[in-house]
Amino acid sequence: MPESLSLFLNHLVFGLYPYFALTVLIVGSILRYDRDQYSWKAGSSQLLRSKGMRIGSNLFHIGIILLFFTHLVGLLTPESLYHLVITTEAKQVMAMVGGGILGSICFIGLTMLLYRRMTDKRIRATSKFSDILLLWVLYIQLILGLTTIFFSAQHMDGSSMVALANWAQHIMTFRSGAADYVLHEPWVFKVHLFLGLSIFVIFPFTRLVHMLSVPVKYIFRSGYQIVRRRGRGY
Repeated sequence: MPESLSLFLNHLVFGLYPYFALTVLIVGSILRYDRDQYSWKAGSSQLLRSKGMRIGSNLFHIGIILLFFTHLVGLLTPESLYHLVITTEAKQVMAMVGGGILGSICFIGLTMLLYRRMTDKRIRATSKFSDILLLWVLYIQLILGLTTIFFSAQHMDGSSMVALANWAQHIMTFRSGAADYVLHEPWVFKVHLFLGLSIFVIFPFTRLVHMLSVPVKYIFRSGYQIVRRRGRGY
């Protein structure tokens, strides 16, 4: 591939596509909530068959939520800030070990959910195309994420981790030259980033929107209403 074309595609995918993905995520979610609130739900299939649902769902949700926030913190924390408490090399080891554990937990749960949805005739018949597509996209993304651990192990200086963090921080602060940081990174990191951005694109059109409606307020509510059944002695 000519160098000029390679540079153009790199800028297109890692310099412009992130803003397209974030725009679709925000605008699409707002429009869906405004126009189709009835579909704003997870659409659980537990009533059709509960076997394997609870374990798989718990493992998947624990893994995916913790992976999301650890990625968020890891990518957006400036190097000068975390150097106050930890070195780049130590941070990479921590990311590899933590990511491996959380990724494995999520992988087991997602495998159970995917197998259940693809093999159970009742669940498969009531599944939307977006439900199946979402599970496969997340599955591939998870495999790619676990694969990056082996690539990171080949250079323990944390250079790729720093490059990816600089890319994310430049994107979020609207600074130019973000795509340059990932130009020479291994293919697995690039595909992992691209698919991650693509998940943002499909987010408003799938059941993932229920992530934005987590009932956190119930944890902090101060009062409860106790209701008793009327019977003898009352």
